[in-house]
Amino acid sequence: MAKDLQYQLDAFARLLKIMDELREQCPWDRKQTFQSLRNLTIEETYELADALLEENLTDIKEEIGDVLLHLVFYAKIADEKGAFDIADAINAVCDKLIKRHPHIYGDLKVADEEEVKRNWEKLKLKEGKKSVLQGVPNSLPAMIKAYRMQDKAKQVGFEWENTAQVWEKVEEEIAELQEAVTLDFAFEKQEEEFGDVLFSLVNYARFIGVDPETALERVNKKFKKRFEYIEANADKDLNDMTLAEMDALWNEAKGSDLKI
Repeated sequence: MAKDLQYQLDAFARLLKIMDELREQCPWDRKQTFQSLRNLTIEETYELADALLEENLTDIKEEIGDVLLHLVFYAKIADEKGAFDIADAINAVCDKLIKRHPHIYGDLKVADEEEVKRNWEKLKLKEGKKSVLQGVPNSLPAMIKAYRMQDKAKQVGFEWENTAQVWEKVEEEIAELQEAVTLDFAFEKQEEEFGDVLFSLVNYARFIGVDPETALERVNKKFKKRFEYIEANADKDLNDMTLAEMDALWNEAKGSDLKI
């Protein structure tokens, strides 16, 4: 179903034209700013993330379009301010991609994906980045941020040698959390130790090739499906049910062929 380049360029030009028309003629579109669109963009990004998790190609196509619209919108606002336009943004990322892929656009030889990633971080530091962690957005969800920081630190050699060492760290952090709770340490200390457990588990997930954010979201979806089964099949109000009664329905849900 591949389309030729001109078809794709025409589609993008159509979007730019519509954006111009909406910005000029629609009261809502005229009113929007960087800040008013920010939360909407975050929402659209999460909708795309949901579609990707489900691998629903129809929804993925729609959500890509929604996110792309927002990017074009930001560029339009910037153009009105005389700062840059969409072409400047596209050319900037093209220049960056060429510069950071010397194994494609230069004569550098790389052995594998990991070497590509290490070289990428080295190039970023040469460009003036003060830290390999500088590119991790502060507003990322904490679990994703932990994964990204660990992965970036790995590129400069700050890494455990094997999975067994990482699991030992997990067990060590769990023991420290149990101690903090058992001895009734200050809440702040218990919170810190709990955070250490989560951080070490994220690290372990990375070592065994599991994306922790995706894994947790799949469990969230599974829990939601099973709990909704309890709600749908309960013969009385949940507040009037015993835990054993709800647990029996939970087990039914587990045994059912639910699409999770």
